[in-house]
Amino acid sequence: MKTAVKAVAAASLAISMTACAGGGTQATNGAAPASSSSQGGTTGAAKQKIEINYWYSWGDKIGENNENLVKMFNESQNEIVVKAHYQGNYDEQHSKAQAAFAAGNAPEVWQNEIASIGVFAKAGMTEDLLPFVKRDNMDMNDFIPGLMGNSYVDGKLYGLPYLRSTPILYFNRTMLKEAGLDPNGPKNWKEFEEFARKLTVDGKRVGITMPPDIWYYEAFVAQSGGKMISEDGKKAEFNSEAGLEPVRMILKMKNEGIMKVPTTDDAGNLAKLDFQNQRSGMLFSSTADLTKQMQVAKDAGFELGTSFMPANKSYGVPTGGCNLVMSAKLSKEKQDAAWKFIKWMTAKEQTIYASSFTGYLPSRVSAVNSDEMKKLYAEKPLFKVAVDQLEYARPRPMLKVYPEIAKIIKDQIALSVVDPSVTAEKAIAEAGAKADKLLNK
Repeated sequence: MKTAVKAVAAASLAISMTACAGGGTQATNGAAPASSSSQGGTTGAAKQKIEINYWYSWGDKIGENNENLVKMFNESQNEIVVKAHYQGNYDEQHSKAQAAFAAGNAPEVWQNEIASIGVFAKAGMTEDLLPFVKRDNMDMNDFIPGLMGNSYVDGKLYGLPYLRSTPILYFNRTMLKEAGLDPNGPKNWKEFEEFARKLTVDGKRVGITMPPDIWYYEAFVAQSGGKMISEDGKKAEFNSEAGLEPVRMILKMKNEGIMKVPTTDDAGNLAKLDFQNQRSGMLFSSTADLTKQMQVAKDAGFELGTSFMPANKSYGVPTGGCNLVMSAKLSKEKQDAAWKFIKWMTAKEQTIYASSFTGYLPSRVSAVNSDEMKKLYAEKPLFKVAVDQLEYARPRPMLKVYPEIAKIIKDQIALSVVDPSVTAEKAIAEAGAKADKLLNK
């Protein structure tokens, strides 16, 4: 077991977590803290409540959403009490889950970032949910198909979509109008470059600040007609023209001065700060950032716009965020309690609540078609952009070595940004060669 846990740890630490969320501090905004969740007790003839632990990532509005839903679940029934615990970002939560599993005190339910679903499932750390789905005759067709690609491993179901996202393009619509640009945003790469060029003002702002993030690179490759890894998992398919085009675009825009590409560990936060402080006109980020960016724009006095990520040969985006998983090797009593909580958290009503509260995608077809969401989309159409973009969504690779490959790609792109001698061709060729070695060990 310790060997399996070490293998999971090595595989998961490199995954970029930009795909997931808009904040990294513990929830405080009026939400009930973890310690205030109901503490078990007795009902009727001294029947003891079953207590389970739920681990979640990200703070701010996202953390508040988790705490609120746990409180609602505890108040909705008298058999189970869930204790919510904030665990930092996905990397931090995964590391803690590995350690807890090895120590025999893993949380019953936790958030598994989607690209790591396969790693944890194959290590025997998470439970197949299909028996529970079949037992309760759960309608799996109600989950949006574009969000299910990272739920199954070897024909078994290891997680249900919960807080799911795609990257979208945010832009300062006020700036676009002032620059004489289409206020609905750029539709393709050519327009994207033109927008960045016209939004750039020397010494004042740049068209866009964008870190060399793997999530965005996966999107650019998809838009260029390519794939990251071959179907048989043996070859790095990004080592192709489809994988080169994104890096060429990044370097061209960076060298022209219309795109800033920070390469430090906090590059994602720097990009958001530039946009929020109007030092950049556009931003690629998760739909999970939507409610926060709407508030930032309101406070700063500019109009916010969102659109699909611009197309190259086509539109295309990876999905992101997390699935809810159940730890393996629980007692039957704990399994049943954990399943009831997962089933409740991913139901239509809670999906509507979480999506409306945060901006994350609704994971249920019935939620998208509900009167509540239709009203929200009519009043705040920015919420619907990511839902419509799901038509072009792709799952993320779930191979055990993919987190390491993702880090190699990110590092090579960053190197090409800071070292003029490293061309796009050289960077991707090096990343491809290293990836092929890992895939064929």
